[in-house]
Amino acid sequence: MNRLTSFLTFIVIAAGVPRVGEAVIIFRSNEGWSVEGDASSKVEGSATEQMRKAEELEAKGNLNAAYDAYRSLVKRYGLSVLAPKAQRKVGVILERSGDYDKAFNAYSTYLQKYPKGEDFESVVESMFKIAKLFLEGEKKKLLGVKIASSMERAKEMFTEIVKRAPYSRWAPLAQFNIGQALEKQGKYPEAIAAYTVVTSRYPTDAIADDAQYQIGYVRLQEHKQGSYDQAGASKAREAFEDFAHRFPESEKVPQARENMKQLEGGAARGQLDIARFYDRTKQYRAAVIYYNDVIKAAPDTNEATLAKNRIEELKEKHGEDALRSAPEKAETGAKAATRRRLQARVETASRPDYVGPPVAVREPDEVAPGRPTLRTSPIAPVPAVEPPLPSGGLDTTDAPTPNR
Repeated sequence: MNRLTSFLTFIVIAAGVPRVGEAVIIFRSNEGWSVEGDASSKVEGSATEQMRKAEELEAKGNLNAAYDAYRSLVKRYGLSVLAPKAQRKVGVILERSGDYDKAFNAYSTYLQKYPKGEDFESVVESMFKIAKLFLEGEKKKLLGVKIASSMERAKEMFTEIVKRAPYSRWAPLAQFNIGQALEKQGKYPEAIAAYTVVTSRYPTDAIADDAQYQIGYVRLQEHKQGSYDQAGASKAREAFEDFAHRFPESEKVPQARENMKQLEGGAARGQLDIARFYDRTKQYRAAVIYYNDVIKAAPDTNEATLAKNRIEELKEKHGEDALRSAPEKAETGAKAATRRRLQARVETASRPDYVGPPVAVREPDEVAPGRPTLRTSPIAPVPAVEPPLPSGGLDTTDAPTPNR
């Protein structure tokens, strides 16, 4: 026994782990603690005798020895018809002791070794219940202390169930809960993918409608926590529309429709803020265009009512001709940049968690392309013909003498 094992053994004994007779508590990697050294640890001559001994130890409440006896039966008589039952008992004892993580692993071993065992479905059910505990907050133990993250472990457990028992009645629920674990971790794209697997692989299962609803709900949360871009809102709305169309009898349909109204209202608020900006800056034609966009995008919202009322006020004050749209002109770079800044400000201000005042954005005036500056100083006129030569002819006094 090495120093680490001796030290861990001392800790467990000091913590009050019971000893069986003169047995020694042994720690094995990936197997946990077991009791060895007394008569109960002896392996009997047949699987039947070993099973009888293990069951008697369990009935007496000696779970440590019973655990060791069941595990020994699996190791020594792995091909016996009693081996699957013994393997399941290993998981049951671990689960009763509260070591859910190791119990899950023991059950998973059952599914791997005995896929045709008579207790297959009950083992899957036990695994599902343990995984659900982790989804609800149970943590993985390390040396008896619960410290590991529960959501990631829950995802691993449900994934194992789907992998080992893809056609069991627990598989659709396990796949759905993979999405739940990912959603709780804020991993929205991965959660959507997990829910999509439910709707595509198990379309007739009762959980399929919940999965389709969750796709819309996760997209809605992603939209609220993201940039409020209209593409995200559109995807969320489409998911809820698909849900209401495919599962019209679901009790969640009213909530889905309410969510769709919220999405429409969010988009309408952004358009309404832009319209009000143009309204304040007396660009009434542009304001009316955006007020009309609000009415078209969300006709049954409060924003649409506000837009209709304001259009009527502008018509009474300025007349319809003044508000009629002029032919569109290409925006300059400066104007387009201002439009983008305005849109970004509106999207930020429309978020429910926005608490600051709106930042005023002034749209620059249209400026014509620059022209070169004209010179204003007088310039002497250029003579039209060559000036006449001097009257005395060429002065050759200083001219060089030609070579002769």
